[in-house]
Amino acid sequence: MQDFLDAFVLAFDLVFSGNKDLIEIVMLSLRVSLTAVAFAIIIGLPLGAALATFRFYGRSLVVVLLNALMGLPPVVVGLIVYLQLSRAGPMGSFGLLYTPTAMIIAQVILILPIIAALSRQIIEDLNTEYSEQFHSLSIPKRKATQALIWDGRYSLVTVALAGFGRAIAEVGAVIIVGGNIDHLTRVMTTAIALETSKGDLPLALALGVVLLAIALGVNASVMSLRSIAGRYTNA
Repeated sequence: MQDFLDAFVLAFDLVFSGNKDLIEIVMLSLRVSLTAVAFAIIIGLPLGAALATFRFYGRSLVVVLLNALMGLPPVVVGLIVYLQLSRAGPMGSFGLLYTPTAMIIAQVILILPIIAALSRQIIEDLNTEYSEQFHSLSIPKRKATQALIWDGRYSLVTVALAGFGRAIAEVGAVIIVGGNIDHLTRVMTTAIALETSKGDLPLALALGVVLLAIALGVNASVMSLRSIAGRYTNA
């Protein structure tokens, strides 16, 4: 019992003393996840908006497929990206395997369906509410879509935060394509797994504390934005 208490004390000491290795791992985790979320938003938000406002043959199938992809197994995504980036793969010549870029690609694939599917649902609900008004005013589809995105901005930010929470906690895909290389591709989740297996509990616990703090911060932000969105809607 004393050993566990000592490990917790050392873990908090690493956190509050600004341990160099810990900061490096945390900053890489944030850089990879934030970059992945940014790309997922750039691709996923327009895709979700288009599915919400345009009707075309096969749309229902696309929506079903998109919703199904929200549950993509991370290790399968990691394997697929690995096969594409390995030397024998079509993108092997770029030398991206075991780099932060490969980890970003894997995370984008994982969270893109989440961003697109949730964005579609939010914008589609708003479109149902305002469609008659848009039609009566003869507002073009493009401007109507922009108006819907602006009106649902708070809810859409919560979608982005949900994507970030999914990305920052990911371990399966990033360890396959990143390799968990020290000072290069070691992020919080992969470092926790490695340090725990090595028996270095203080560093693993310190990273766990930081990861938990980030998760709590994201959830608190989501709740705050939902409250703001609720007040905005009822105003």
